[in-house]
Amino acid sequence: MNVKLCRVSIPTAVLALFLALGLNSRAQTPAPATTTPATKPTKAQTQAADTAASGLLTQAYAALEVADHDYQGHRVKAMKHIEVAGKVLGLTLGGQGTGHEVQTTSDQQLHTAQTLLQQALVPGLKPRVQKQINLALTEITTALSIK
Repeated sequence: MNVKLCRVSIPTAVLALFLALGLNSRAQTPAPATTTPATKPTKAQTQAADTAASGLLTQAYAALEVADHDYQGHRVKAMKHIEVAGKVLGLTLGGQGTGHEVQTTSDQQLHTAQTLLQQALVPGLKPRVQKQINLALTEITTALSIK
C-alpha cells in the first residue's frame, strides 16, 4: 500500500510544484517601457533635463574655475565648452580661475567637475549641450593625464 501511495503522491507533488512555479513566473508583469533613444523626448522631459544640467554645469564650471594648474590649456578648454553648453541653456558662465592649490587638490577639483559633467548627461538633453559636455569631458580627461 505504501508503494502505491508513493507512486501516486510523488508525481503529483512534482506536477503541483511545477504548475505553481510556472503560474508564478507568468503572473509577473513586464517592466514598464522606458524612453528609448529613438523616442523623441517630450517638452517636459527636455525642460527637466535642461534644468538638471544647468545646475550641474554651474557646479562643474565653479570646480574648474578654482583649480590652480593650467594642465597645458585643457582645463580652460573644458571651461569654454561648458560656457557654450551653458549659453545654449541660457546660463552666463565666465572667468579663468586663479586658485592657489597644490596639484593633488587641483586634480580633485577636476575629478569633481568630471563627475558633475557625467551626471549632467541625462536623457532628453539637447544634442548641442550633450556634444559640448562630451568635449569638456575629453579635455578634462586629457588634463588629468598630464603630470
